[in-house]
Formats: sequence, C-alpha cells, structure tokens
Amino acid sequence: MATVQEDWQTNCTSISQRTKYIFNTSLLSDVKFIVPVSNGESESKVIPAHKLVLAIGSPVFFAMFCGQMADTRDSIELPDCEYESVLELFRFIYSDEVELTGSNVMHVLYLAKKYLVPSLVKKCAEFLRKNLNASNVFSILPHAQKFEDKALANLCWEVIEVYTAEALTSDEFVVAERSLVESVVQREKLNVKEVELFKAVDRWAEKRIEEQGIASDGNAKRRIIGEEILKEIRFPLMLEKEFASFVIDSNILSMKEVGVMIKHYNQVLTSPLPYLQFPRIVVLKRVCRFKNFQGASGCWNYNSGKPDNLILNLDKDVRLHGVQHFGREGCKYTVSMEIKDATTNLSMVKKSGTYSSKKDLGHIYYGFDVLFGTPVILESGKRYKISSMISGPQSWCGDQGQTCVNFEGLNFTFSAPDGPGNGTTEEDGQFPVFLFTHSA
Repeated sequence: MATVQEDWQTNCTSISQRTKYIFNTSLLSDVKFIVPVSNGESESKVIPAHKLVLAIGSPVFFAMFCGQMADTRDSIELPDCEYESVLELFRFIYSDEVELTGSNVMHVLYLAKKYLVPSLVKKCAEFLRKNLNASNVFSILPHAQKFEDKALANLCWEVIEVYTAEALTSDEFVVAERSLVESVVQREKLNVKEVELFKAVDRWAEKRIEEQGIASDGNAKRRIIGEEILKEIRFPLMLEKEFASFVIDSNILSMKEVGVMIKHYNQVLTSPLPYLQFPRIVVLKRVCRFKNFQGASGCWNYNSGKPDNLILNLDKDVRLHGVQHFGREGCKYTVSMEIKDATTNLSMVKKSGTYSSKKDLGHIYYGFDVLFGTPVILESGKRYKISSMISGPQSWCGDQGQTCVNFEGLNFTFSAPDGPGNGTTEEDGQFPVFLFTHSA
C-alpha cells in the first residue's frame, strides 16, 4: 500500500476527492477483486476496493453487497473480465474519471453496461464517436449493434458508405462476422468500385479458409461466401477487363456463370442477367491531400486578414462539389470561398456562409464541408486557384501534403500560388479534402 498522508481527509475538500484518494488502495478496503490480466489468461491481479463506494455507484454492486443474497466474501473472482477494464470501471465509480484507449474502450463499455453505469456508457460512446474512422469501423460497428446504440451504429454505416474503399482494406474487415459482410454488400450506398468490393469479399473468404485450415480453391471460397453474399455483387458494373482479370481468376463463379457474363459484355445474351446491374447510389468521392494532421488544441490562425490559397490542376475533367476546411471541435467559422481559373482569373464559383466544425468521418481532425449549390466542372490541364477567407478560432491543419495524389486513376496536383496568403501550401495548411464526382 502507498504511504498514507497524515490527515489526508483534510487535504481532500470534496467527497469525490476522498473516494479518488482511496481508489485502488488497501486503505479502508473491505473487498478484493481477482481479475485476469487479459481475458482467458491464468495470470491475475488484485484490485482492492470498498463495498460502500461500489454500491452507491452501481445497482449491480448494491445488489451484490447489500441485497437479500449479499456476497459476504472479502475476495471475489471475475474470471470473464480483464484487469485494465475493471480498473477503469472502478476509477470512474470512484472519481467520475476514466482513461479510455482504443484497446480497452470496448471492454469498459461492456462492463459499464453489465454493471449499469449509464454515465460511463455515455463516455465510452463519445470516445468511440471521436475516434471512429475507416480503419476501425468494422470493429466498432458490431459492438454498437450489440449494445443497441443506434446513433453510433448509424455513424458507423455513414463512415462505411463514404470511406468504403478504405474500410474494406482494413484488418478488421477480413475478420468480420459473415452477417456484417452480407449487410455491407447489400448497401445501396457504397463509395467503391464493384470490382474492389468483390476483391474485399474474396480476401475475407481467404481469411476464413486460413482460419479453418482447409485447402483454398474456388469451390471452398464459394461455400464460405455463400449465395446470399454472391448474389449482391453487381458483376455487370465491372469493366470486362476487371471481370476477366479478377473474377474469373478467383474461380468463384462457375464456367456457366462466367459464360453468361462474357455474353453480356459482347451483347449476345438472350436471357435475363442473374445479377443486379443498376448502379449503387452515388456518394461524393473524397480525396485527401495530407498524410498527417496537427492541432487538437488549434495550430492554424485566421487573424492575418489574408486568404488561404492553393493551386489545383487535374489530368481528367471532374465535377467539383465542394472543398473541406479545417476547424476545431465545437467551433464555428465564417467562410468566403472562391475558385478561379488561375490563367484567366475568371471566377468559376463562389460560396459564403457560417459553418460548424465536426469530427471528420475518416480521420482524427475536425472540419466542415463547403459545398456548392451546383458542382463546377474543372477541366483537364487547366490550373485553378482555390481561395478562402476564413474567420474563426484556431483550427487543425494538415502537414506532409502530397504534391500529386492519384485517386482511382485521377491525378490531383497541388502547388502554392504566387502572392501573399495565410500560409497554405502544397505541403501544409488548409483544404484537406476535395469532394467530387467524375465528369460524364
């Protein structure tokens, strides 16, 4: 036990400070919890606790210690829990504080539900919303569904719909439950090429085969995938070259099914296609130009009285629907934005307004989308100047910007314009994401 300060009670000016002082100490402790270091491991640790504090913090602990079937033992084992998560549950009960991380939040959420501590459930949900992104969405969504957190589940699906390509390449997708994979391929909104969706399902099947230790071939993968998933893949949306290069080589379809698709591509098919062929609902594509982000507490200033500027040119025509700007959590910004032809100085589009910053769905920063009423067509080979006069608190900013970003075969090239500005360049500053669709 740590050394007890003399008259420690007098130094703690509130009841919360006093309970926090005795947290995880044997001082006045009347019960001990024996908890595995990790779930399923034999090694355990002891957490000293206080029945009164736990009982006033949780109805479950109240029933455990004060109910008709009260547990009078001074040592209680929790074999189905993990030490770090139980410690955080107790920390919150003792102090209203919790130290959440990506590795413990799910277990803490489980315990908060189990021991009926709704304020901790709320804390965990807020943490998940703030840290949700394409790389972890498939690990968070099942828990949101299990705990019937509809708001978090809906946010997960929004991330999947907007950042489908990134989410499907995550480590979490290949270990997802079959029901979740089926739900993904059934979505009408998916921001991914159909061939990439097929390849993701193929990787998922390969992982299942590896886990089961069976020989990998087309028949095995088809049994794993199942007809319910396979019928949702919209093979007619693939280019013939994509179908030939990836689908045929996977050996998942039968020779008869491949033959039907070959006839379809050559317009000699006389019977109805057995696959859905109408496009999924268009989701604006989002290309990000930064590899890193800074400024949870604000690092980019808008008090210079100068606009943030950037030059953009492309190698194919696109319809630009808007540009994302950086912000900060809970803050509002007034923006006056204009895009000009950098050569002729002709204005292409203007947009002004006040915007509230929110967590980006795919990254750690906060920002807001400035969307145009009508998309502006940016032509291949031309240079365009993006300029925004921004008023508001310090914001996040980007660094390690890429001079050229290739997105689905389209090259976005960025450069810093001549003349005075607020500091944005191709390497750092404003304008993290460009929202577009391909020009017809």
